[in-house]
Amino acid sequence: MPALEDRKALVTGGGRGIGREVALALAREGARVAVAARTAAEIEAVAAECGGGAIAIPLDVTDEAACAAAVERAERELGGLDVLVNNAGVAASHKFTDVDTATWRRILAVDLDGPFFLTRAAVPGMLRRGTGTVIAVASIAAKLGAPYIAPYTAAKHGLLGLMRALSAEYAAKGLTFNCVCPGYVDTPMTEESVANIMARTGRTREQALAPLLTPQRRLVAPAEVAAVCVLLASDAGRGINGAAINVDGGQVQL
Repeated sequence: MPALEDRKALVTGGGRGIGREVALALAREGARVAVAARTAAEIEAVAAECGGGAIAIPLDVTDEAACAAAVERAERELGGLDVLVNNAGVAASHKFTDVDTATWRRILAVDLDGPFFLTRAAVPGMLRRGTGTVIAVASIAAKLGAPYIAPYTAAKHGLLGLMRALSAEYAAKGLTFNCVCPGYVDTPMTEESVANIMARTGRTREQALAPLLTPQRRLVAPAEVAAVCVLLASDAGRGINGAAINVDGGQVQL
């Protein structure tokens, strides 16, 4: 039997990159999936790939009411919600003194407020059913500082703190809360980072990419992140709670 047979899952940022791979991986293991993101065409395409009654939910995670409505729709159309994957995220690179207030607020709104809104909406139903898994796709930036990404680092530290607080609060209620912490992943977001470095420094693509590679001298594959999400969502992952699992080739060893 597939590891996630009869599970119902909502994946944000599901139209591309890590979110797409997570949605497809959950579906392959038997889950019915709601794919959420801002671009309707992308999530509709991913939902079609998932098959099995998957649905597409257009969603801006910075909209509190829309997050609550997305969870309600997923529960209604899927028949419940067992797994929430908070994957939607944005990043930007600036010297700290060049970070304007709008950039600060936008990154925290997507990377921290959104997971808060969605998790708060999902937990009551999970508590009623006595089971549920919340997975936050964080980053190794949730565990260490790095130059030029202060807002992103602050948001991801906050996201890890949120998951750990909830893991303690609901440990006896059948719910688990964990983070997956990748290094730089082979996604469009990383390509944007590389292009930004090239534009700012005049480096070649190879030179710009080099500091983003893992100690294994490669980018993390989205499927590697998705595989950890499948584990955490399955019965085999029930004992993992309050964890922050690195997928970074050994870059951060804590």
